[in-house]
Amino acid sequence: MPLQKLQLRPGVNRESTTLANEGTWFEMDKVRFRSGYPEKIGGWTLDSGSAEASLQPPAGSFWGICRSLWNWVTLDGFNLMGLGTNLKFYIQQTAGGAFYDVTPIRDTASGVTNAFTVTSGSNVVTVTDAGHGAQTGDFVTVTYVGGAIGGMPASAINGEHQITYISSSQYSFVATSSATSSAGPTGTADFEYQLPVGGEIATVGVGWGAGGWGGDSGGVLTGWGAAAPAGLGVDLQMRLWSQANYGQDLLINPRGGALYLWKVNVTPTVYDRAVLLSSTSPSPYTTDTSCPSICNAVAVSDASRFVIAFGCNDYGETDIDPLLIRWSDQEDYTTWAPAATNQAGSYRLSTGSSIVANLQTRQEILVWTDAAVYSMQYLGPPYVWGFQILGSNISIAGPNAIATAANVTYWMGLDKFYMYSGRVETLYCPLRQYIFGDINLQQQYQFFASTNEGFNEVWWFYCSANSTVIDRYVIYNHLEKIWSYGNLSRTAWIDSPLRDFPSAAGYNGQLIYHEDGVDNGTTNPASPIEAYIQSADFNIGDGHNYGFVWRMIPDITFDGSNVNNPAVTITMRPRQNPGSNYGAAPSPEVASTQNYSGQRNYAVQQFTEIVYTRVRGRQMAFKIASDGLGVQWQLGVPSIDVRPDGRR
Repeated sequence: MPLQKLQLRPGVNRESTTLANEGTWFEMDKVRFRSGYPEKIGGWTLDSGSAEASLQPPAGSFWGICRSLWNWVTLDGFNLMGLGTNLKFYIQQTAGGAFYDVTPIRDTASGVTNAFTVTSGSNVVTVTDAGHGAQTGDFVTVTYVGGAIGGMPASAINGEHQITYISSSQYSFVATSSATSSAGPTGTADFEYQLPVGGEIATVGVGWGAGGWGGDSGGVLTGWGAAAPAGLGVDLQMRLWSQANYGQDLLINPRGGALYLWKVNVTPTVYDRAVLLSSTSPSPYTTDTSCPSICNAVAVSDASRFVIAFGCNDYGETDIDPLLIRWSDQEDYTTWAPAATNQAGSYRLSTGSSIVANLQTRQEILVWTDAAVYSMQYLGPPYVWGFQILGSNISIAGPNAIATAANVTYWMGLDKFYMYSGRVETLYCPLRQYIFGDINLQQQYQFFASTNEGFNEVWWFYCSANSTVIDRYVIYNHLEKIWSYGNLSRTAWIDSPLRDFPSAAGYNGQLIYHEDGVDNGTTNPASPIEAYIQSADFNIGDGHNYGFVWRMIPDITFDGSNVNNPAVTITMRPRQNPGSNYGAAPSPEVASTQNYSGQRNYAVQQFTEIVYTRVRGRQMAFKIASDGLGVQWQLGVPSIDVRPDGRR
């Protein structure tokens, strides 16, 4: 029998059985397709920045789960990254630079007397400040503590602390040293309360597990059986940030919160906090009284630079209208009240129950509700913005589940993928059953998408059915129209040409650069990336007789490896019939001089020319895997040599 080439179609298909998908690939992890052939994905390294705060997370990390990244360059050439986490908001100056805490201040209290109570031998400080409005997990900055409290030095109390809620007038925090005697209430101080923290994940309802012991779903401890504090909803909303540049400055919005502006300081190394945009804000941030006080997302249009609030409160109202869009005057984020002399205005969408997402594309702004997608285009006075529905009965997984590549917009829905290139279409996906049959849609607002333009890819990250955190990804190569998938935990991603590599955020408060090297550089020392791809079953011959595979001609390149003698493991996985397990012998086992029914692993190095195998079956799957440091590989077209081996 001549050599049988394993010429498999590019891409992976999970829409049918492994034998029905003969001629293609079926399983994979950490592998992509390039020019139609599988290769291990690139490695990643850790950003070396460190957080600038009195509460120091580990070097190279930041507080909280980051779900928003935004990269831009100032007029002075500083390469900045905005990072929005569930606990804070940071600005990073240049790759590898420090993460500066610019989280907005919610409230201040000056000259609070009888503020502290301490217990001898304990480093827990109880603060009394009536109406502090804080909840567990919030941050407070304490200043102007004049002297020691119970032997605890003022330096241990001054600074930033994370709060544990006690009551509406009291909370506690952990100081950096212990008291030597009990004291209080005593002492005077000033307090700055930062923006309330948000949830790491979506937490629905007020039942068991929704909040802390004896508390409500918002995490504010109110006493067993007490009602939830005013202003906290039934759900603890997961913290999502939207960001947009207004010139070199940055507008930010925590979903369901207010609008804030962070201005680039004339001294680049000085990073002031972002400031609330409202009619009561200090100059020069003061707006008119019509500025939205609450919204779900903010954007700045390329057309004439309007600030746009999506899902916000109406004029004169305080409650959010989730379908309302409002915009400021042209080139003026301080003017929101419509008048004959300006272009401020509003529009309420009609299809759906809430605006989920928006994305600025080449000639329009796309707006998704939970039931439709709209086109928002600038018309000029008197209508200013026009709205056209592009498609109804359309779903979208979450605010960040969208990406644009090569002027085509792609997004993940609740049960399939979509694309928009002038019209809305369903995007064919041979992984649809695999993805949407094992997905946690309760956490759909965690899902996000981004591009990896160096490889013509769109990536989506999502939660599998039994996970409340991101643990999987799926890739669409829009140039070759090929899909791949795998397991990886990331919380945000941006593919910015302003930095050398695509940037992602991890669960350990880390900024990670992808396609940098070939290993996992988030560990010290670096660890190998375990990657593999396995074919669907293919018949040996016509599948009528058993075949005995006695040799294999590998075709593999190790270009990009940075280790001597890089190697992969090739596994031949025989199957006696489509319903049997891989490598299982027939039952009862038939005696044969060539009964090599178990699967076999073979190490293949850079200069391996031929591998002698001893594998027997009717069908077989081919697998290539690597788990070594410094290894990079791409598979070509291997061949196997098969001879007939009977019918039993």
